[in-house]
Amino acid sequence: MLKVLVVEDEELIRRGIVLAVDWAALDCVVVGEAANGEEALEAVERLGPTLIITDLKMPRMDGIELLRRLRESGNNVYVIILTAYDSFEYAQSALRLGAVDFLLKPFHDGDLERAVQRLQKRMSSAAAQAEPIPGLKKGDKSRYVLEAMDYIGGHYNDPGISVASIAQHLGISEGHLSHTFKKETDYTLLNYLTRFRIQKAMALLREGRVKVYEAAEQVGYRDVTHFSATFKKVVGVSPSEYQDTCR
Repeated sequence: MLKVLVVEDEELIRRGIVLAVDWAALDCVVVGEAANGEEALEAVERLGPTLIITDLKMPRMDGIELLRRLRESGNNVYVIILTAYDSFEYAQSALRLGAVDFLLKPFHDGDLERAVQRLQKRMSSAAAQAEPIPGLKKGDKSRYVLEAMDYIGGHYNDPGISVASIAQHLGISEGHLSHTFKKETDYTLLNYLTRFRIQKAMALLREGRVKVYEAAEQVGYRDVTHFSATFKKVVGVSPSEYQDTCR
């Protein structure tokens, strides 16, 4: 599983990357976000991401400087860069510093997913040749964290799912699970569950085949008012407003 750090100074774009991509389907988890290179360097130290998706032009520290500092410190984390068309020469500098791919903004639905899949194919090929995979550490694949995420993936539509029920399923204490999950992903377990549910709801609403209350029910919310408030808090717009923008 790839641990992803998203670095983008424009909040709406960053939020879209985090929420609109079905990361679980890609065998990935977003472990953190940053608004510039300085925040990203601090997050890298805390979270040890396997993959960084970063814009190039950002305040305080841009993507080129971020990548340069990572390489100077010996960190070979995978990096996918985002860049505007008029900054292509700038993007080439990032490629020379070891970025594995780049996307021109504005990119379209599926572009980022395909970039991640291309990277995963390269990683599989490297693993088959018994080469070390940059960015991976022994502690990256914690059994309990991965099992908790798998459990959420299969039971997010259960209104009764809770930290207690997940911990019971895994056979460990709530406290140990909560501490481990927060340490490895930078999200609380309930926050991850909420984001996972809202991601699924966004996908349903984009299809345009369900009403808001139906989407709420299908992702585990009994109360559509609570669902709508949570959706707006996470995404920035109400479910109906989001659905309207997708038509």
